[in-house]
Amino acid sequence: MSLVRRAVPGDAGEVLRLRQVMIDSMAAAPGSTEWQEASLPDLRGKLADPDGDFAAFVVDHPRRPGALAALVAGTLEYRIGRAGNPRGLIGYVFSVATDPGARRRGYARACMAELLEWFRERGAGHVMLTASADAEPLYRSLGFTRDSDPSMRLYL
Repeated sequence: MSLVRRAVPGDAGEVLRLRQVMIDSMAAAPGSTEWQEASLPDLRGKLADPDGDFAAFVVDHPRRPGALAALVAGTLEYRIGRAGNPRGLIGYVFSVATDPGARRRGYARACMAELLEWFRERGAGHVMLTASADAEPLYRSLGFTRDSDPSMRLYL
């Protein structure tokens, strides 16, 4: 029996807590959590839609009832098809986080395996993610490679 399960609306608060763990791990200092209250209703809605384009897989914390030990979230996006991906479906992985007290137990790997299977079942042509230096060995072991395609961003 797998420890991994699909996150449900009741997990939303813990999903946001683990997302903040991930955000803080990449920052020089812990960030504000004020954004979480505004994010909660939308996240609950996404978690309530099993047929939607968003999925989060989690592991319950073994020593803290009601808490999550690990989280992996991703979304499926449509782009016009092309060679190698005629359906135009691309998976994006984000918010990969493990509670500091539950690391090095394979939870993130197990959650990633479930999310990758979710992408496969839906016909994604490929999957993208942004890797921290600490997480890159995990992603490489799952078959990810560095992408040379340049990325740009505009904040609105």
